[in-house]
Amino acid sequence: MEGEPYDVVPCSSVTVDSILRIGTAGAIWGLCAGPHDARKQGLAGAAQVAFVARSAGRFGVQYGLVAGICTLTHCGLQRYRGKSDWVNGLVAGAVAGGAIAAMTRSWTQVIPMACLVSAFKVATDYARAV
Repeated sequence: MEGEPYDVVPCSSVTVDSILRIGTAGAIWGLCAGPHDARKQGLAGAAQVAFVARSAGRFGVQYGLVAGICTLTHCGLQRYRGKSDWVNGLVAGAVAGGAIAAMTRSWTQVIPMACLVSAFKVATDYARAV
């Protein structure tokens, strides 16, 4: 299979793959960070187990949602524009960063987060191409 996955596979398949992979990583992060946060709050027993489960679910859904938005935007732009360049990553990163900031409900952070995620997306696209 040669070329970019965006060229060969439908956008929906690439998006679902991204959601599952990054969502799983988020759930694992929640399982690792959850016990520490639960102990900091003084939870023990069943309350700690419930907190860790909620933490794993919350991180998994949040990470998967952002990855899905970013992948779908990038793939859709590439299909629409017909080229694979840094503009696709820039816009996809900005949309995903805006989604992250919107989930935190901190509207003063929308522009900075969009710029940060956009810069990381362009850098990873560039590093992959080299």
